[in-house]
Amino acid sequence: MNTIVKKSKSHYMAYSNMKKDYTALVQISAGNLPKIERADFEITWYCKDRRKDPDNVSGGGIKFILDGLVKAGVLENDGWRQIKSIKHKFEVDKENPRVEVKIHVL
Repeated sequence: MNTIVKKSKSHYMAYSNMKKDYTALVQISAGNLPKIERADFEITWYCKDRRKDPDNVSGGGIKFILDGLVKAGVLENDGWRQIKSIKHKFEVDKENPRVEVKIHVL
């Protein structure tokens, strides 16, 4: 989240470009998933270290993930009808920082 705030203050288009890039990355990654009516989401954030607080790790990232799934056509929308719950987990993986999303279809 701190990175997003810093970007948004640096230049008026910086956040917009960042959101567009990360949303597109999720859209491409989710391209072959079937359409989902409603689901629980479990997101594991694997960080290279513990320097960032968990709320800063997940704060803006969840927006990119859900918007990317909507753009990919996996979700119709990212509102109350489609999202029952979102659970965040935080781990450290120095060699392979990443985000893993498990979708539990209801």
